[in-house]
Amino acid sequence: MIIPMKKYLILGVQEDLENFFKKAQQQGVLEFIPGKNKTPSAVPKEMQCFIDAIRILRKLNPTDKSKNTEQSAEEIALHIIHLKKETERLSEQIRIIRLEIARVSPLGDFSKEDIAYIEEQAKKVIQFFCMKTLKRAENPPDEGLIYLSTEYDLDYFMAIHTAPVSYPHMIEMRVDKPVGVLREQLEATKQSLQKIERELKESVCFQPFLQEALITHLNTYHLEQAKNTVQYPLENSIFCVEAWIPQNKIRILYSLVNDMAIHCESIAVEEGEMVPTYMENKGIARIGEDLVRVYDIPAHTDKDPSTWVFWFFVLFFSIIVADGGYGLLYLALAGFCWFKFPNLKGQKRRFLKLATILATGCVLWGVCTASFFGLELKPSDWLMRISPLQTLVVKKADYHLQQNDDVQQELDEKFPQIRSAVTGQEVIEKAVEYKDGKTSYAVSDDFSRNILLDFSILLGIVHISCSLMRYFFRNWAGIGWVLFMIGGYLYFPSILNATTILHFLHLVSKTQGAEIGLQLIFSGIIIAVALALIQHRLKGLKHLTQLLEVFADVLSYLRLYALALAGTIMASTFNQLGKSAGLFGFIPILGGHSINILLGLMAGVIHGLRLNFIEWYHYCFDGGGRLFKPLTYLKSKEN
Repeated sequence: MIIPMKKYLILGVQEDLENFFKKAQQQGVLEFIPGKNKTPSAVPKEMQCFIDAIRILRKLNPTDKSKNTEQSAEEIALHIIHLKKETERLSEQIRIIRLEIARVSPLGDFSKEDIAYIEEQAKKVIQFFCMKTLKRAENPPDEGLIYLSTEYDLDYFMAIHTAPVSYPHMIEMRVDKPVGVLREQLEATKQSLQKIERELKESVCFQPFLQEALITHLNTYHLEQAKNTVQYPLENSIFCVEAWIPQNKIRILYSLVNDMAIHCESIAVEEGEMVPTYMENKGIARIGEDLVRVYDIPAHTDKDPSTWVFWFFVLFFSIIVADGGYGLLYLALAGFCWFKFPNLKGQKRRFLKLATILATGCVLWGVCTASFFGLELKPSDWLMRISPLQTLVVKKADYHLQQNDDVQQELDEKFPQIRSAVTGQEVIEKAVEYKDGKTSYAVSDDFSRNILLDFSILLGIVHISCSLMRYFFRNWAGIGWVLFMIGGYLYFPSILNATTILHFLHLVSKTQGAEIGLQLIFSGIIIAVALALIQHRLKGLKHLTQLLEVFADVLSYLRLYALALAGTIMASTFNQLGKSAGLFGFIPILGGHSINILLGLMAGVIHGLRLNFIEWYHYCFDGGGRLFKPLTYLKSKEN
């Protein structure tokens, strides 16, 4: 839940200043407000050194060796940073040496001293040249050139003359170090790099020590930052400071100053001032809070959406994945993680809980829809018989059979064998199609898809209605748009000649639904506009545009049906490919289902959150908030 924030003015004598801030840091309930002319001080260099050193060590694998040192934490951090820079310098040096070796190796190995001796004694000049191999035929080399080798589409030559010469279509090569010297230098540089990397890995044992030092410096830095917000109205004899505190923590503030000459007084929030948001959740709501923070921080005036977002995300994710078999795989992976990492805490543990609940949701939805790894089941199979979706399919078939409507007549023409059926179950079992050696229950499949499509629309109406009613007292017109959506759900099937869940469950007839729906559509629009005008006066006229927004937002929930259907078809297709592949059929089955699992996971996360953050937030979320950041005393995990 979002706890209301209070702004307090704290006055006291300067003698109690140090003691007050230290106690405030221990309690961690006050966020001090900087004065108008106060600017935060820069992060100290030693803190930045600790941060950089810890980042370096986190990327390394520790060794069994440990180090004992008399050095301070700052000296160790600076040494680690120095070692890291040395590794980067040596790595770059190795790269340059390798490039130079590749450049001069076609010339062969020789001694620079020997070359100089020959030039001195023979009074000659030795030069090296290269040219493109393709140009050699067009421009034959001079007879005075000695061919050495061909590498990288280049021909290499040596020339010995009494004076330096140049040749057209050739490039003279300068050799500072021969290939033998370069190789020795490369080997020495590699050994130096290995030595430094070994020392860095051995320094990983200092990471806890550096973290402790960083925490100590952070506490000091945060304390000084908080003190920097203090003002002295009476020549340093009295201090005053403003602070934010959650409403349920006020008693802690008074107990904190109980034995000091300090007075606390609640003051008004200034116009345009940014009030921080303090969220306090446990259990499922805390996991939902993590999801909420993915998109935006609620404003302090918002109602906490954490629980709503969590449960609807689980539902949407399960519908989009649309396969209980995949859910079992997710659940097995989550179970392995629980076994492998039993001591996870904080956000990692909450993430694993979320993964477990999502996997369970997928399994339960798979049972509800009788969908496991894209297997095509018979209506008489036990999994189909316990499936709520299949129960609705049978009721829908019963409804059309009793009404003998155009749907039933069309089925009779397409499947003459069902004309003798007296129950919906018989219709489903007898309406069979045979194609390419594949048996499909066409009526069962079509009715299932129709029901899931209908359910997606109905779920969208329920979801957006919850959003509108949560902020009813802020936006009275919401009740009108709820009536408008219900009316649309009842009326539009009469235009499309569709049969909804309400119809075949005999909750409302098609004729009654159309009549009531049309009335609700117009009355909903009238009520929405009237209440908007009463609440916002002439500005309420802009609420007429919400008619299209609400309609479009509801249709956006069709993505649940579309993504689920796509995943189901892909799973079935991969099964058919595997079946037709014979002995190696496991390859398309494993590969295809792996791709489908990955796509389902991505779609479930993206669209499951999107329906919450875009469509649902549209009517019940202000956002743009700033998290409450109190002065706290940081501790290491061990403490």
